[in-house]
Amino acid sequence: MQLTHDSTVFKKQKFPIIVLCENVTNAPNIGSLFRICDAFGIQEIVFNGDESTILSRKMKKTSRATEKYVPYKVISDLETYLLEIKQEHQLIALEITNNSSSIQKHKFDFSQPIALIIGDENFGVSENTLKHCNKVIHIDMFGENSSMNVVQAANIALYEITKQYQSH
Repeated sequence: MQLTHDSTVFKKQKFPIIVLCENVTNAPNIGSLFRICDAFGIQEIVFNGDESTILSRKMKKTSRATEKYVPYKVISDLETYLLEIKQEHQLIALEITNNSSSIQKHKFDFSQPIALIIGDENFGVSENTLKHCNKVIHIDMFGENSSMNVVQAANIALYEITKQYQSH
């Protein structure tokens, strides 16, 4: 028998993870990010940019009201924010680079909270942001394409991070 939202048996839990969205502006993607961050018990979502883009009608339709449950904030100066949170968080970018390591083989360190940085739908995480990161991870891909939707990638990364967190 399929369970309803009211009858699920999942244990509610919050993980010390921030999802930092660098120039993620597509309303359906933002709504989907709220949903997966709620599903994975993420501490907070941080957007850089314009708050009116974040709280659009299209976003709310996709989020299915999860923006009411997942704390979020909008920042205007990404570099200053990165310098501030780097004191207490590991900055981990989800991006394919010459130096990135496979998320499938990466062992996360949970001695500090994690800030998972995801990037612009078209250009990914910027070079300027990458230089602030402690680690850069990527998802191994086996087809012809070398990228995937930012929400799909964040979903895979959050699954792997929270799975490792629960078993550490």
